[in-house]
Amino acid sequence: MTEKALVEAFRALSPQERERFWQVENQEWLESLEYVLRVEGFERVEELLRLLDQYLYLQGFFPQNRLNTPYLNTLPKEKEPPYPGDLELERRIANILRWNAAMMVTRANKKADGIGGHIATYASIAELYEVGFNHFFRGPEAGLDRDLVFFQGHASPGNYARAFLEGRLKEEDLENFRREVHPPVPGGRGLSSYPHPWLMPDFWEFPTVSMGLGPIQAIYQARFMRYLEDRGLKPKSSAKVWAFLGDGEHDEPETVGALHLAAREELDNLIFVVNCNLQRLDGPVRGNSKVIQELERLYRGAGWHVIKVVWGSAWDRLLAKDKEGHLLRRFEALVDGESQRYAAFGGKELRERFFNTPELKKLIEGMTDEELTELTRSRGGHDMAKIYAAYKAAVEHKGSPVVILARTIKGYGMGPTVMAKNVAHQVKKLTEEDLKEARRFLGIPIPEEKLSELPYYHPGPDSPEVRYLLERRKALGGFVPERRVRFGGGLEVPEEEFFREFYEGSGGREISTTMAFVRILAKLLRHPKIGKYIVPIVPDEARTFGMEALIAQVGVYSPKGQLYIPVDAGTLTAYKESKEGQILEEGITEAGAMAEFIAAGTAYAHWGIPTIPFFITYSMFGLQRIGDLVWAAADQRTRGFFLGATAGRTTLAGEGLQHQDGQSHVYALAAPNLLAYDPAFAYEFAVILEDGLRRMYGRGEDVFYYITIENENYVHPPMPEPREKVKEGILKGLYLFREGEGKGPKVQLFGTGPILNEALRAQELLVQYGVVADVWSATSYKALYMDAVEAERERRLLGKARRPYVVEALEGHEGPVVAATDYLKALPNLIRGYLDRPFCALGTDGFGRSDTREALRDFFEVDARHIAYAALALLHEEGQVEAGVLEKAREAFGLKLEEVPPHRR
Repeated sequence: MTEKALVEAFRALSPQERERFWQVENQEWLESLEYVLRVEGFERVEELLRLLDQYLYLQGFFPQNRLNTPYLNTLPKEKEPPYPGDLELERRIANILRWNAAMMVTRANKKADGIGGHIATYASIAELYEVGFNHFFRGPEAGLDRDLVFFQGHASPGNYARAFLEGRLKEEDLENFRREVHPPVPGGRGLSSYPHPWLMPDFWEFPTVSMGLGPIQAIYQARFMRYLEDRGLKPKSSAKVWAFLGDGEHDEPETVGALHLAAREELDNLIFVVNCNLQRLDGPVRGNSKVIQELERLYRGAGWHVIKVVWGSAWDRLLAKDKEGHLLRRFEALVDGESQRYAAFGGKELRERFFNTPELKKLIEGMTDEELTELTRSRGGHDMAKIYAAYKAAVEHKGSPVVILARTIKGYGMGPTVMAKNVAHQVKKLTEEDLKEARRFLGIPIPEEKLSELPYYHPGPDSPEVRYLLERRKALGGFVPERRVRFGGGLEVPEEEFFREFYEGSGGREISTTMAFVRILAKLLRHPKIGKYIVPIVPDEARTFGMEALIAQVGVYSPKGQLYIPVDAGTLTAYKESKEGQILEEGITEAGAMAEFIAAGTAYAHWGIPTIPFFITYSMFGLQRIGDLVWAAADQRTRGFFLGATAGRTTLAGEGLQHQDGQSHVYALAAPNLLAYDPAFAYEFAVILEDGLRRMYGRGEDVFYYITIENENYVHPPMPEPREKVKEGILKGLYLFREGEGKGPKVQLFGTGPILNEALRAQELLVQYGVVADVWSATSYKALYMDAVEAERERRLLGKARRPYVVEALEGHEGPVVAATDYLKALPNLIRGYLDRPFCALGTDGFGRSDTREALRDFFEVDARHIAYAALALLHEEGQVEAGVLEKAREAFGLKLEEVPPHRR
């Protein structure tokens, strides 16, 4: 009976007959399996299941419920769509770009040895990029359908090489690669080493070269795109987020840490392309296994759709010829270390080591070593037809994010020194032999006698290559990468009147600065002009920060809405999830929350939507834990408010060493466009917030704010007079809060955050010793320091006589300075050298520990008694207080001075 007759007979069965047939068939399969299991054992069962899988794959079927599929292309040859472009022309373009990228790096290092750069990464990824550039990546003219593309950082020379052919960069620009400070070639701009929006704000959109930061940011950009759409801030579109990353990059936790989020929220607007060139900086990524198979398990397990592009078209004939699966089984036995040898050493090596059985030898009968060498280089990630099929399938896929695992060769086409060698990543220059081989392999029409000049190759503005790539970019909406700021400022932000109620203090009620923040945030969320743009971001700590009422008010964003009745339904603080929810509750992931902050804080540029993120987290788990992402936020001109809550080494009280933050403000010094403040009172916070909204969203300045807020409750006073002068001082970092009264030796006490209250109590303690203390609120030592640095530079280089603000503020206020903070002594010591008076910094150097605030402040020597005693000691050194007074004060204050300082205990 023929197969056709069997199919017709089965279809002729009634539903009842089919059911009985299936029961019998199922029973036969189970009995056969039971026999093998009981007689031959479980390992034989496993082997049979593998054989069944292999049979299915050879028939073109790929079961989706496996963590691993065979080491084959996910899309077989017969499922490849027709290629829509000019394949030969696109290959020529890719090879021209490879050549020019290599020349750019080599020329730069010839001019300035050690300037750096990378040749091998772009050589491996060129086709993966070119298929995207010519057929998929939609540019800025596509409007809201434009794509966001995260380019692999080390491949940046290829982006510059393409911009050169597009006419966006000149040869003089290429000559200034990695020469941004003093570009050596006149008429050209300096090109940054990697994607840096701060340095090239019209070109790059996303900094990606710090391993792992590109992938996590891409996930949250895709997620934030959906958030904007679900909340009605952006029309729904077909825009995609593409992220190109390396296989070795997956060793970074940030790369894989948010994969589950993308799958859980069904982000089918997200496509990862993994350049699996099998090599990291030092050697193979996974020499003893297959990294593509490992990554397939990782992504499938996380819920992603996986498309593998392993083998190039040169293998199709052998795969079709191999009816019994011998080649497939050899693929399964292949490890990456072995695979790299074939790419490095060619067809002879492949013949001897890979085709090592009679059945495999028969497959290659009649093939020359040259044909086998072509096989070694025929990898899916260099085959445009295979790549196009994968990209098309990825773009059309619905319901989950997609990852494309593309097998490539590091240093592809770059000669024997580079291609597939362990040293590939570090090669900055090509040898004469490399140049000759690269010219031949890439088909670059440059005479041999010119090779020593390391010439760029441009086929001409009217050449078929240039006309083609310009036509394709025009059809897809313009150039990529290109950064266009779609919102430059002008948002109608709240003026002073909106914040005035917070200028009046807490009315005798004890509150924390965190409570003050929550009250202001709640009011901002109701603001008719900017309320819809406020994006609260919390990593599973909203209740810790007293924000539970806001959850009920505006809801937690969930693309699925709320599919259950919460256990606290009916209460005023019921947990509310909604598709229109405004709060982004990220779970226990500061890195994820910071990536979301970046997405929200850059939406003004990408989409022209001025969303205003308020990211609030434990300050100890902020700048210290995610400093790399904070740096990336600064690089890409992120705007918004980053709030370090439960801040301070002694203010957090019992939480202990891992939770008590005394260093975040020191870390905040690093990012030049991050403004850092530690307010003590609600009015200070309100002034800082008003300033931030005005600068970032009214004027469109590329700054963002770090503000620490604490959980200690105390009465917040109204803003002192004159208010305009106080507001100026708050923003500049220092203002006089309470002037001392009476006559006697003078001293100046600086306090920050809750420690300002300790300075006020110290002021009272000093009265009984006849000392008059002025108390200052130091809201930002970073602001004071940067102003002083600038004033010093202006005086040294520009001949200007401007004095630092801190010097001007203290004019007329005599006496030494005692600066007490809940942070490291290094913070107040930043301004020490700019003051011509005795100075003592009191801070919390050392490990935190669990105890009461009073005990902790005594231990770290920052309480009122230590502040007062430090003031008396400075006055004693100046001869204004006698030694006996010090002894009496020490006894009265009950100070037990230890020989070993807190930071050594």
